[in-house]
Amino acid sequence: MLWYATPAADWEREALPIGNGALGAMVFGTLASERLQFNEKTLWTGGPGSTQGYDHGNWRAPRPDAITAVQDDLDAHTTLDPEAVADRLGQPRVGYGAHQTFGDLHLDLPDAPTTPPADYRRELDLDNAVASVVYTHQGVRHQRDFFASHPDGVIVGRLTADRPGSVTFTLRHTSPRTDFTATATAGTLTVRGALADNGLRFEAQVRVRAQGGTVTSGVDGTISVTGADSAWFVLSAGTDYADTYPDYRGPDPHTAVSRALREAGDRYQSLLVRHVRDHRALFGRVRLDIGQSLPADVPTDRLLASYTGGTSAADRALEALYFQYGRYLLIASSRPGSLPANLQGVWNNSTTPPWSADYHTNINIQMNYWPAEAANLAETTVPYDRFVEALRAPGRRTAQEMFGSRGWVVHNETNPYGFTGVHDWATAFWFPEAAAWLTQQMYEHYRFGGSTDYLRSTAYPVMKEATEFWLDNLRTDPRDGTLVVTPSYSPEHGDFTAGAAMSQQIVHDLLTNTLEASRILGDTPDFRHRVEEALARLDPGLRIGSWGQLQEWKADLDDAADTHRHVSHLFALHPGRQIEPGSRWAEAAKVSLTARGDGGTGWSKAWKINFWARLHDGDHAHKMLGEQLKSSTLPNLWDTHPPFQIDGNFGATSGIVEMLLQSQHDIIEVLPALPAAWPTGSVHGLRARGGATLDVDWADGRVTRIALRATRTRELTLRSDLFEGGRLTLRAVAGRRYVWGT
Repeated sequence: MLWYATPAADWEREALPIGNGALGAMVFGTLASERLQFNEKTLWTGGPGSTQGYDHGNWRAPRPDAITAVQDDLDAHTTLDPEAVADRLGQPRVGYGAHQTFGDLHLDLPDAPTTPPADYRRELDLDNAVASVVYTHQGVRHQRDFFASHPDGVIVGRLTADRPGSVTFTLRHTSPRTDFTATATAGTLTVRGALADNGLRFEAQVRVRAQGGTVTSGVDGTISVTGADSAWFVLSAGTDYADTYPDYRGPDPHTAVSRALREAGDRYQSLLVRHVRDHRALFGRVRLDIGQSLPADVPTDRLLASYTGGTSAADRALEALYFQYGRYLLIASSRPGSLPANLQGVWNNSTTPPWSADYHTNINIQMNYWPAEAANLAETTVPYDRFVEALRAPGRRTAQEMFGSRGWVVHNETNPYGFTGVHDWATAFWFPEAAAWLTQQMYEHYRFGGSTDYLRSTAYPVMKEATEFWLDNLRTDPRDGTLVVTPSYSPEHGDFTAGAAMSQQIVHDLLTNTLEASRILGDTPDFRHRVEEALARLDPGLRIGSWGQLQEWKADLDDAADTHRHVSHLFALHPGRQIEPGSRWAEAAKVSLTARGDGGTGWSKAWKINFWARLHDGDHAHKMLGEQLKSSTLPNLWDTHPPFQIDGNFGATSGIVEMLLQSQHDIIEVLPALPAAWPTGSVHGLRARGGATLDVDWADGRVTRIALRATRTRELTLRSDLFEGGRLTLRAVAGRRYVWGT
């Protein structure tokens, strides 16, 4: 439970998020006029039909041999200035667009108090995914409840009072845009229009019902409820966006929006029951006890402000809450039937949001899904899979036109309209490894779940095409004859080089995963042979430098005093699996990580939690969790870059899982990085690769009980001090439960 003793005054810092994947809303709990800012995830400017024009980021005129010329210069000079490379390979972005706020619903309450009463409480119940506001005014207890239902595809709100006839309000819609009309009739508000930039049609309908009293529709597009015992509304919204290249348009949204409102029915309680059942089926799978005790009288903002780094039961309560909040946010912002979670999940109050509230593919969208498998929310990855699959068609064109190659590619960032080419921001425009990294989550989904049908039909075709791109584009390095990515750029840091560590590690990960999948599915020997040959010649991106560090570049260019927030050259440690704990590479990674320090933006600190956990240093991982909570978390527990950027929430949840359970090397490691701050506790419902769900209890820093439920029949190996010799191998049978300890 997140709760607060005052209304929200700031959207980013204080309002509370609800969402069903496609729709999101922020609840303010303001008194005289409740504000519900809402979004529909496909409401985007730019793309086909944009007044600026749109080219998917592909070069607008042929540039014969442009990439080859840069490669030749790198062979000759080793490094190139990012601005110079951007001048040769980049171009200004046109028609890219941005996510748009749909607007705000206001519930003007003329009888509400002007200042918060003593018993005012604004809360977000994570177990039920319901945001509520409760207060007493003039002897009447008022309550407002809001939720976003995935099964019914609507946002729902209800106002009640414990004295009959005490619910009175006027509902209206506002927006910073002027490209719509708002009309009200028969208790239903309709907001309809088309974006001025690209003609994308959009519609929202809000139906209001009351028990007792009267409901009237105004000619000004408002709906008023007077003297009711209770009242509730249902909101549905949509656009004519479709994820189909090259037009990205589907049917007018009116039919679907009207149908959702109609099928929601006229019974609030039925909607609530379906919503809670659906949400709990996902959220309730994982429970975490780290010895927390949540003070009943301390609001969440005060709990955060008083956090000291995990030294008290209240600190641990915040840490456990933050873990579950990440799971809540993923459920709320990524469900089948819409786009995946973007930089802000599904919440945006602007027409010009930071970074367009888009999909950055140089870590951010990938980080959004780090906790999905292990934290038992695999269903949330369906929109991610569909989004990546939809990038293949425009990505093939970019691969052919820019690189003259097979396969598909996407660079540093993308939008819902298949932007797979380049722009001209020198330190963040070139990242053709992004497609390879995007496929990693899909293969991880297979490694956790084991469905060869999924691997064959969904993951492998995307992986194979991404691999074909690199089979065509890897180049022999004249320095040592290995295959390298060139030109390559370590994200937002340094000069362009050939064979930067992150580039090599990502391609190594892709080729390794693709080769494994090819063998599992029995793909043609010729393709496997080509992948094997490339892997044998590929520079692995792992080198130890002059001061013991894992090198960021192929040449030893690292500066021990450099504290840049990106530590991208540790990809092989996390989320990759190239580096194993205890190896010399792990020790070198630790040297690099120590040198970079514990600072950084929110997402950077979250990544460092995962890094330290993979190094089996639970205390340092916990320290990074504390740093994120103390300096990169807003009062509503959103991660801040700054500004708000949701990947830090998801990265931290992933990091906590990594502290408790790891399985990336096909061995299930139980409590591999347990911090001293959590000496006694339990976790129930975490998943491991290979098809297993585990419950773990521990006391005084040692495992006391492990319960494993197998979802596949196969051999599993566990590592824990609970077993003699610290290791146990068993032939697990699907559907069976195995228990060790007491």
